[in-house]
Amino acid sequence: MECKLDLEDVVKKLKSWKVTHDGREAITKEFKFSDFKSAFSFMTKVALKAEELGHHPEWFNVYNKVSITLTTHDVKGMSEKDIKLGTYIDNQYEK
Repeated sequence: MECKLDLEDVVKKLKSWKVTHDGREAITKEFKFSDFKSAFSFMTKVALKAEELGHHPEWFNVYNKVSITLTTHDVKGMSEKDIKLGTYIDNQYEK
C-alpha cells in the first residue's frame, strides 16, 4: 500500500502543478496542444503509463485542451504514484 505524502512536498517536486481547491488533497494541470489529434496522442501515452503504474488520473478533454487531476484515492491524498505519473506526464508534454 502507498504511503500518504505531504501535499506541499509533492507540489515542490512537481513545480508546474497546482493544488486543487475542491476540498481534497489533489493537484491539477492544464495542457494545450495544436489540435485534437495531438491532445489525444498525449492522452494515449499517459493512459498506457497509468495502466502500467496502476494509477489512473482524473481528466477532461475538449478539442486541444487536456486537464489532469492527480490524487491517490487509497490514501485520500498524495503518494509516490502521483509524483511518478506527474513526472511522466510533464516529460511527455515537453516532447
